[in-house]
Amino acid sequence: MDFLAPDQQVTMHFTLYSRSYCHLCQDMLDALLRLQTPQQPFTVDVIDVDQDPALVARFDELVPVLFAGLDQPELCHYHLDDAKVRALLQQ
Repeated sequence: MDFLAPDQQVTMHFTLYSRSYCHLCQDMLDALLRLQTPQQPFTVDVIDVDQDPALVARFDELVPVLFAGLDQPELCHYHLDDAKVRALLQQ
């Protein structure tokens, strides 16, 4: 178990698989960023699936797709699951 000093915070990391021309992708990113607070900081890595044929094969029409990190199950796709993300941030 890791122990943190009282002033240290664990930062959640999200991975958003996206496309540059996708309005749903931008909508999901905007909705996700609105959930960020000083008490619940997180980072978001936005990955353009069109830059990697393997990602296009995996996600293609599912984008946007949000994960909590790289090795976690999918949280949601198309639209942000606000309740699921909030629950994860409060853990």
